[in-house]
Amino acid sequence: MDCCICSPLASLYRPPRNTICPSCYEGAKCMISFFAESSSDREMGASAKIHGSKPSSSKANALKRVKEMKEKEIEINDKLGFLEGFGAALQEELHTDIVIKPGNGPPIAAHRALLAARSQVFKNILASDECKAPVDEEISLPELTHDELESLMHFLYNGNISDEASEKHYYSLLVAADKYDIPYLRKYCEKRILRSLEPSNALEVLEVSDVCQNMLLKEQAMDMVVKNAETVVFSMNYADFALKNAHLCVEITRELLVRMKDSKIESL
Repeated sequence: MDCCICSPLASLYRPPRNTICPSCYEGAKCMISFFAESSSDREMGASAKIHGSKPSSSKANALKRVKEMKEKEIEINDKLGFLEGFGAALQEELHTDIVIKPGNGPPIAAHRALLAARSQVFKNILASDECKAPVDEEISLPELTHDELESLMHFLYNGNISDEASEKHYYSLLVAADKYDIPYLRKYCEKRILRSLEPSNALEVLEVSDVCQNMLLKEQAMDMVVKNAETVVFSMNYADFALKNAHLCVEITRELLVRMKDSKIESL
């Protein structure tokens, strides 16, 4: 079909042949439906103020919503560019006033105010009052390596983790997010760990989720382990995992037995 949208001659207006192909037609319907749903709450609120008024056309709203979303995207990008100054302050050590020491490797200079703003625990550590001696010029985070601490600082200043950071850092940073009460870091790591979850790393995810008491990760990791029990149990690292996490092995065994029992009942 000579579609007036995707055809090479789409820019030419040629009545009465201005038809659209099924693919473009379905795409247009989906766009209108999407924007209509996203703006339905606003339309209902506006119509409630004027009794008996009819809501505006979904087709008209679609174009308006596209424009609004584009403007919002530009605004967010401008805001992110503005906030990148924090990252530069960390990298160039501009007016730093505290040093953070990892478990190994060189320390990293940082800013007290930013640490306190990002973490309630850091805020409490850095606070001083009549009953508490002021914090020295450095604090120690011995549970983190230098590379892990560098990733943590990068996140606190920039809101993301650098591409150079290892995926393994997500596990230690999730523990740090739980320990130092950094909710956004917790969500950030949680999403990326779930995205990369597979049988080969399910035991590690199960272990770290148990440490952080993250039920979403634990349920997903347990499900992955049970569904791939033969692969996971006979893997090279299962014996070491069992020695360190006997209680999790008990949970895995119980979950396997429950599912085997349920599958037998369903087959009857």
